[in-house]
Amino acid sequence: MSQLISRLTGLRTLGEQYVPTYFLAALGNGGMTITFFIWLNFLVPHPKTPIVTFDSIAALWAKSDLVGQALLLLAMAGIALFAIRHVQSLIWNLSEFARFRRSSAHIQLRETNGAVMLMTLPLTLAMTINVLFVLGAVFVPGLWNVVEYLFPFSLAAFFAVGVLALRTFADIFGRAIVTGHFDCTRNNNLTQLMASFAFAMVGVGLAAPAAMSTVKLTIGIAMLGSIFFISAAIVLALVLLVLGVRAMLTSGLAVEAAPSLWMPIPLITLIGIAFLRISHGLHSGFELHIEAPHRLLMTAVFFSLQLLAGLFGWSVLQRVGYFRTYLNGPARSPGSYGLICPAVGLFVFGMFFLHVGLVQNGLVEKFSPVYFVLLVALAVVQILGIVTMFRLDRRLLLVPAKAMAEAESAA
Repeated sequence: MSQLISRLTGLRTLGEQYVPTYFLAALGNGGMTITFFIWLNFLVPHPKTPIVTFDSIAALWAKSDLVGQALLLLAMAGIALFAIRHVQSLIWNLSEFARFRRSSAHIQLRETNGAVMLMTLPLTLAMTINVLFVLGAVFVPGLWNVVEYLFPFSLAAFFAVGVLALRTFADIFGRAIVTGHFDCTRNNNLTQLMASFAFAMVGVGLAAPAAMSTVKLTIGIAMLGSIFFISAAIVLALVLLVLGVRAMLTSGLAVEAAPSLWMPIPLITLIGIAFLRISHGLHSGFELHIEAPHRLLMTAVFFSLQLLAGLFGWSVLQRVGYFRTYLNGPARSPGSYGLICPAVGLFVFGMFFLHVGLVQNGLVEKFSPVYFVLLVALAVVQILGIVTMFRLDRRLLLVPAKAMAEAESAA
């Protein structure tokens, strides 16, 4: 079966070399799917729906020139391409992970600090639900007419993934607390934030119906579920951040795990978007109105924290020569896929800050020269993430063309 999946996806069969960190490859492709959707969501008018849909895209297509239609096609092609890549990588990871769980390596991993990487499974599954929602919104005509019937299924799916995340977290950290095997001196990175990342992904997914539904019960359930997981993510992140920074100050940074310094960026993105969605739910469902200046303050604080984490992480990564060694040099590490989510997170929340924070408050006029300068800066971040992901795929996952041809010939 693994050989068949490898041939279908074009990805290597790693066997004993597999680690759950490779789920970050699927996560990164899912994140890139969202980035192209964000382009449509903020640039395609959709006055009748809270997010862009196939119908609003079709309406803009009908009155656009060739350039406008080409841009729409580019965004939709990006969504389709990276959604396919996400599904391919997810299937490959699930196949490899199923075999990994039956090996002694899985038992050994659970007894080390690296056990937190098991949280990448619920993290990636939560991203898959988001990708499916985006595909439905963009490619299914008239889907919004029945969306209220779909929200309960969406909530159920996210709650199921949330239960998986809670069980995985309880097994990992409960075992560490009982046995005391957690090695604080080897915690000299921020990889443990993966647990907070998973909870935040579930929380932001649960918050989506709160921002989009018109049914008060749906809004209430979505808000309460989101608050639970976002609260867990915040509290856990504060604890793990302190532990990680303390270990780095005493033992120095674990260079191979250096991309974890950027993990606060996507984590802040998820928490910030969840706050915006919950505030919208309070506005539409409970008449607690959040004004535009409050959203400016909220987005500015979160985006400032992201920039701070980004600049600090960049300086450290440059200082230890991470890009020269692991991205362009001889060393190979699946942890390098941790570079993708920060690019996704910075781009996505940058778009929220630009439109919800600056444009809606009149600080930047939409389609003005300043607006396009900021838009280009965000596009550069997205492109850097895409280039990095393709490079890592070639280095770590893709089966060489010669080997693929030999395998097909043998088959």
